[in-house]
Amino acid sequence: MSLLAHQLELLSPARDADIGIEAVNHGADAIYIGGPSFGARSSADNSVTEIRRLVRHAHRFNSRVFVTMNTILRDDELEPSRKLAWQLYDAGVDALIIQDMGLLQIDLPPIQLHASTQTDIRTPEKARFLQDVGLSQIVLARELDLQQIKDIRQQTDCTLEFFVHGALCVAYSGQCYISHAHTGRSANRGDCSQACRLPYQVTDAAGRFVAHDKHVLSMKDNNQSANMAALVDAGVRSFKIEGRYKDMGYVKNITAHYRKLLDELLEQRPELARASSGNTTFTFTPDPDQNFNREFTDYFVQGRKEDIGAFDTPKNPGQAIGFVTRVGPDWVELETNDAQTILHNGDGLCYYDLQKELVGMAINRAEPVSNAGLGHWRVFPKDPMHGFKDLRKGLEVNRNRDTTWVRVLDKKSSDRRIGVWVNFDETPQGFALTLTDEDGNTATAQMPAAKEVADDAAQAEFRLRENLAKFGATVFELAGDQSSITLNLAQPRFVPASLINPLRREAVELLEAARLAAYTRPTRAAAVQPPVPYPEDSLSYLANVYNAKAHDFYAQHGVKVIAAAYESQEEEGEVSLMITKHCVRFSMSLCPKQAKGVTGVQGTVKAEPLMLINGKDKLTLRFDCKPCEMHVVGTIRKSVLQSSPRSAHGTPVQFYRTRPQT
Repeated sequence: MSLLAHQLELLSPARDADIGIEAVNHGADAIYIGGPSFGARSSADNSVTEIRRLVRHAHRFNSRVFVTMNTILRDDELEPSRKLAWQLYDAGVDALIIQDMGLLQIDLPPIQLHASTQTDIRTPEKARFLQDVGLSQIVLARELDLQQIKDIRQQTDCTLEFFVHGALCVAYSGQCYISHAHTGRSANRGDCSQACRLPYQVTDAAGRFVAHDKHVLSMKDNNQSANMAALVDAGVRSFKIEGRYKDMGYVKNITAHYRKLLDELLEQRPELARASSGNTTFTFTPDPDQNFNREFTDYFVQGRKEDIGAFDTPKNPGQAIGFVTRVGPDWVELETNDAQTILHNGDGLCYYDLQKELVGMAINRAEPVSNAGLGHWRVFPKDPMHGFKDLRKGLEVNRNRDTTWVRVLDKKSSDRRIGVWVNFDETPQGFALTLTDEDGNTATAQMPAAKEVADDAAQAEFRLRENLAKFGATVFELAGDQSSITLNLAQPRFVPASLINPLRREAVELLEAARLAAYTRPTRAAAVQPPVPYPEDSLSYLANVYNAKAHDFYAQHGVKVIAAAYESQEEEGEVSLMITKHCVRFSMSLCPKQAKGVTGVQGTVKAEPLMLINGKDKLTLRFDCKPCEMHVVGTIRKSVLQSSPRSAHGTPVQFYRTRPQT
């Protein structure tokens, strides 16, 4: 079923089918997962058989399953991708998430197509174009603010999807080539080496140090918890959690967190509805701070802010819990900020050394300090004490792993049930049980039985209603209280549990079958005819055109000049290897716009280039102040050129580099 304009969809990631199933159980309306190949997370692949298993479970709740096929493809990969698309369609998958427009030129199944974040959707014109060529759901660039999202909503009818949580890629998605330039591993082909998480020396044009060993391209993690209502008002309908590399505990917790936020919003907005069926309850209180994070930011949604970077460390700093009071030969004593805080064997602690590097400390054993009162602990680290640099009295300590929390999420931690109404009828031969679920599906089971008049009418009715309301480990529960049970009996009857139980089992099986039979997959949107023109008539390597079919696609849509993708390695000189809304000058208070109005400073601060240095790697930062963007400029390594994909895969991808003569 396609997402309707009044429906809100919680879209969760799945590294594998088991995690996807738990995401559904914790309230996800849709799951996105990698298939056996062609997904932009190279080590998060899954077999078609496993995806089919996830699909069957998700569809029980009318949750949908999307599969990522969002790498750019070589010509020799188009046919395998076509075959895979049909296999996924046959497995029941609801949509494919794509980047490569060459896929629109081949014989795909009638499956819905979604635009990947890699398509870099920042403008209404780009969004409208992708809608008009047949994409039903588009994930917007993470860098957009609320007004920009509203502007896109006003010019489109398709479903707008937006990342609300997880790691932030500092570049506009699909516009980062550093990994390929330095290692030959392409982010556009699912194999990013994450150069953005490295430490860099930052120098100015005169060679003076601006920053020393700072992770200046590393962003904090995305968290839009406070902006959910505003995003709904702006037009977002699919709320996406990043994390196809994340573990089970992360997906359970973050899915539950946003499920609760959306449910609270739906209670306040009766004109809106959730996109799938059922009600979800949890055995724990969701808490995003408990999972790996680099601290949180809402990025650009509410406008540009200075504090969006995780410059000190790309690791998980955890939550502050207390201070060091003593350091012994093989132990550390701590006083916690909250006297009720309990430390456990296996907890993970960390602290910043004098160079602001994060130092981890795994606890082998934790015990209260006798006679010191609550909140005083002695911990015995797993590793030798001499390895803990700058560990001293008065140092603040964080906890970045709570074993009690981990154990809670290792167990069953949610229950998702679909509400049903029950009709129990007397028939000429015995009894019939009809179940009607919250989506209007019905199923009736009948059983011949002798009819016994109840000696105690009130007690018999109480027991009968009690037994009818028991749905055990099924996916169903009574919709509301026992008024959801209707008894149609000629007179008060004694109906034993031994008769009700098999009747209910059969009715439940029939209702599950009816739900699966009633499920309809979303349909493929038709492209506008004749083909609409692309918003530009020339494309550089930034368009990621890597095969002849993609070239033909853009040519059909009016593009005259089409350069090959950076991965084709025709761009051997200095080019923009990353384009980002994040600005190092702004984050370090060196922006000319910031200087305006500051007495004695205005005019002295200019957007001159800076240099990033990591070992032998040097990158130039150039600043385009009109759109407020930063370009990270560099060249492809000779070693990468020498291991060119051209020689490995036959004919090179070459297109017009200049406008052809007509």
